[in-house]
Amino acid sequence: MNACHYRCLLQLFLSMLAFAALGIYCIHNGIVNVSDISKRLLPISKTSFQKRVYFNTSIGLFSNKNQSCSCKGYTLAFQNVPTNELEDLRRRRSEEYRQYRVRRQADVEPFVLAASNSPLQYPIHGFILAPLQKSIIPGLALHAQERKRYEVSLSVINGVLSVEDVMKGAHVDGEGQSVLTISSTSLKQMNNLLSRVTYTSTVYRVKAKDMVHFSFEDHEAIFPIKITRPSVPFLFDPGNDISSQVTITTKTFLRYRELHVLINSIRKFYPEIKIIIADDSLTPEKVSGENIEHYIMPPGQGWFAGRNLALSQVDTKYFLWVDDDYVFRNSTKIENFVEIMEKIPELDVVGGSVGSNQFYFHLTYEEGQAEEGGCLRRTHKLIHQSVPGFDGCYFVDGVVNYFLARTEAVRRVGFDPFLKRVAHTEFFIDGLGQLLIASCKGLSVGHQPKKRQPKYRQFRFPGKLDARRKVGHHFFKNHLKCIKY
Repeated sequence: MNACHYRCLLQLFLSMLAFAALGIYCIHNGIVNVSDISKRLLPISKTSFQKRVYFNTSIGLFSNKNQSCSCKGYTLAFQNVPTNELEDLRRRRSEEYRQYRVRRQADVEPFVLAASNSPLQYPIHGFILAPLQKSIIPGLALHAQERKRYEVSLSVINGVLSVEDVMKGAHVDGEGQSVLTISSTSLKQMNNLLSRVTYTSTVYRVKAKDMVHFSFEDHEAIFPIKITRPSVPFLFDPGNDISSQVTITTKTFLRYRELHVLINSIRKFYPEIKIIIADDSLTPEKVSGENIEHYIMPPGQGWFAGRNLALSQVDTKYFLWVDDDYVFRNSTKIENFVEIMEKIPELDVVGGSVGSNQFYFHLTYEEGQAEEGGCLRRTHKLIHQSVPGFDGCYFVDGVVNYFLARTEAVRRVGFDPFLKRVAHTEFFIDGLGQLLIASCKGLSVGHQPKKRQPKYRQFRFPGKLDARRKVGHHFFKNHLKCIKY
């Protein structure tokens, strides 16, 4: 036996060893069953391949595995719900979560495996179509060796299939139905017919999907159709200066002295920029000035209700959120925020620092079991990664109460008005997976010296009962089993 034979045997042995290790890993992690391994050693057939190519429900959003998440060291959300309300609340929460999953399914991309060495040509990533509209399915073709007869079939669920301009002598069964069969004695004619196969959506939804099953003999391919209603752009005219790009927003309550210090400091550096104030003070005082909009709310409506009001009146591309006891300094440069946002259009929120406090955090969320709910943890000073091209900027999940944000992006998330006194992280929890957020060094604002304000502190720090209500609110609203701040 020569050296070549030894090398071949060694390569065969290593391949078998790697395959065995992969099988053990898959069995251990529940990816495949033991009884299924032998099937996968066989050549791909229509039956065995179909099991592999459709939705992989053990991967991604709303998986079927639904493993319970660990709550060790967390606050159990249901313990903050009144005992006499818990059973009925669980029932309502379960139904709302079921409906939430139904609504979100249109956003879940199917996990599709492409067949190797398949004679079927198709758009592996599918195509996009408006609801109730018709479109040629792009890229369909058959690449097969010579046969006496060729036959393919296609099937869908939420639409119908047809072939445009069927030629004489072609055999097409199922025109205008959900299952279409095409046969021909000529491969050239077959591909001509496939190039004219159309799909028509028959179910109206703003967002939906369908799956096309495309088969020939023992081969089958499946690819998605994304059915979506096109949305109309909402654009803000950025104008020619910072005042036409950014609005400064704040919420005030019983702190008019601090508010006037803030306004005067803003006017020192930005004399023309618009300032929007939401005010739910118990006894409102008049606040006026050039390009200042002061909105009076019912007394004590709360922190997030005020944020919603202020945001609703913004008509610029960006808004800068500040607290009413901040103070602008020489180092406070709104232009630096805008520069980052303009260079990275995907960014939705950029946070800075208040004094030397560059507060930011990371959120870890596990979906958990549908019956129990998920687990959420906040970790301080933990980042995802650095923002390319900007030293000292990091992708994170939440930032300090001094940030520049895209108006239209934050409006989509909004601020939960249930949260009246103590709320900050909650906005970023609601924006998780929707907002791209960064925290950057060198973007700072000052903080005014703290003063004794007994009446203000009475509302600002409401006590343990308010904290319990907030966690109980998370139990239902965010479908959480437990939470750790």
